[in-house]
Amino acid sequence: MTSMSASPVQVHSIPGGIHPPERKELSNRTPIQFPPLPKRLILPLNQHIGTPAEPCVSVGQRVRKGEKIADATSVVSVPLHAPTSGTVSFIGPQPYPHVSGMPAPAIVIDSDGLDEWAPLPACDHFHLLSASELLEKIRQAGINGLGGAGFPTAVKLTARPQQKIHTLIINGTECEPYITADDLLMREKAAELLSGIDILVQLIQPDTVLIGIEDNKPDAAAAVRQVLDQRPYQVVVFPTKYPSGGEKQLIQILTGREVPSGGLPADIGVLCQNVGTVVAIHDAVVLGRPLISRITTLTGKALARPMNVECLIGTPAGELLAFAGLEQNKLARLIMGGPMMGFTLPSLAVPLIKTSNCLLASTVEELPAPPPAQPCIRCGDCASACPASLLPQQLHFFALGEQTEQLKAHQLFDCIECGACAYVCPSSIPLVQYYRAAKAGIREQEQQQQKAEHSRQRFEFRQERLRRAEEQKEAERQARAERAARTRAAQAETPAAAPSASAPADEQLKRLKIEASMAQVALKKAEKQLAMHDTPELQAQVAELGAAASAAQQALAGAQACAPASPATAPPGEAALKRAKIDLALKRATLKKAEVAGAAADELEGLRTALAAAETALHAAEDACGKPAPERVRTDKQPIDEALRALKTELAFARADLRKLERAGDADASALSAAQARLAEAERKLGEHQGPEQC
Repeated sequence: MTSMSASPVQVHSIPGGIHPPERKELSNRTPIQFPPLPKRLILPLNQHIGTPAEPCVSVGQRVRKGEKIADATSVVSVPLHAPTSGTVSFIGPQPYPHVSGMPAPAIVIDSDGLDEWAPLPACDHFHLLSASELLEKIRQAGINGLGGAGFPTAVKLTARPQQKIHTLIINGTECEPYITADDLLMREKAAELLSGIDILVQLIQPDTVLIGIEDNKPDAAAAVRQVLDQRPYQVVVFPTKYPSGGEKQLIQILTGREVPSGGLPADIGVLCQNVGTVVAIHDAVVLGRPLISRITTLTGKALARPMNVECLIGTPAGELLAFAGLEQNKLARLIMGGPMMGFTLPSLAVPLIKTSNCLLASTVEELPAPPPAQPCIRCGDCASACPASLLPQQLHFFALGEQTEQLKAHQLFDCIECGACAYVCPSSIPLVQYYRAAKAGIREQEQQQQKAEHSRQRFEFRQERLRRAEEQKEAERQARAERAARTRAAQAETPAAAPSASAPADEQLKRLKIEASMAQVALKKAEKQLAMHDTPELQAQVAELGAAASAAQQALAGAQACAPASPATAPPGEAALKRAKIDLALKRATLKKAEVAGAAADELEGLRTALAAAETALHAAEDACGKPAPERVRTDKQPIDEALRALKTELAFARADLRKLERAGDADASALSAAQARLAEAERKLGEHQGPEQC
């Protein structure tokens, strides 16, 4: 560990802030309690920021306490463990602690009452472990931040900037009214907290360790100081003000430095960890215990015995409140979290999760309903109270007008949603609700833009891939044609070697036949698809394949016309005639392809000139060869009956649509009946047109 500075720390102030009634005396007067073992635990798969965990157990499987039941599915994810021994009774949607009341995927464990532990990989000498080994223990223990945000701890510890982490801040502020979970934890688990800090110091090697505690927790500050044992860690006590427990606000109080807008504490060389998270790190590394329980405050005047409990993750809220003596007739509102940043729970059936630090059961007199919102009077109190130095009034107007760019320009996402602005608003405007809705809308809009950009890139990549493939095919075709021309030229110049050169010529003819056949098959397949679904893309594809098939057929015809009955007896004039025919076929195919592709006029003119020259060369070769000119017999084809063609096309479309509906299986009966009627009508009209002699 590097040497640490122990010079006195200057406490700085933060802008804004408020002093709501603390009411912590309700729950901080008794030691931490242990509620009875629940009969059933509900364990949501998403208890942290990031990707939900994925079950690795099945229904009916018995699990032991501490055994992994769900795997992390990405880098920003954490696994989930069984809080007690029992049987997995259900995997699927269950009540979830969210204001919406929507269920979420979860694993349900029926307790067997034994509370039997699985083997734990304890470690008495963690100072011998490497940084990667420590991180892996933290990651496998399923630890995420216990202060409220729930970010995976191992990811936060590895999100290093270019510069060194020089300051480690341990957050024991707990500024939210009513909540005393961290206060009791520091009083009763100061030794475990110190061990967790030692592990973090070994892991990140900071120059300074600061433990920030508000001055309304004197017993907690004294307990932490008592166990320091000559360590250079500094306990910094500072005046109580809400929301000094915010990560950026605490950094400013203890260091005087501000985290840049849109940045992270690591950008200025600082790392913050909540005291509950630090104790969980000690349990994971030293004891080998995963995160399966936490200290939670049970408070509010609807409870006969407010207290702090160390309870298992997944315990239903109703059981915990019953343990604290819930008086149902007094309960007006149940909040998870504190009165400033918490949210109302839809029912008592929701389970406790890793980020649940408080259950507040309030009466009507304790937390009365806010009066109806009134128009903004532009008093500016919200701006004075904002700890992030934002302009809440402007953000409110921009949120009402859905002015996304203005919201971003005024740093909406720097808002920590502490509720100070709404607390001081004389018009009772629920400002934080507007900000949350605006943030959600912006995130959704950005996700849609990312999806559209991803689709565009995929389309462009595909087009580029097809273009490169076509260019490669064309280069290969030209290379084959050039090789064949060179081979024929060599055969013509060396008549004595003609018998031995017949094999390459036969191979060339065979390849041309195969290419012509494959081109024809591809064309027929595309034409069938076009008959079923007439789209511009398929039309262009059919035209391109038709040109390719025509070129392949012409090349084959030229090769067959030039193939001699006996290579050994082919005179030089016949060889020249072959070359002229092949050259003409290639020139004609190149022109056809350029016309289909829509080439420029000057390029087409050049190709036509080359084709005319090839035709002239062919005529000259025919004259020099001395062969009699072939007789050309013209046959008149029957005229095309356009009406017959239209009727056959309609019949084909009707038959294809009916088969598509039949294959779908879930087609509407009316649609199926209409398709059958259409097919019958098409058959009738075609029969009438052809007449009885052709039917």
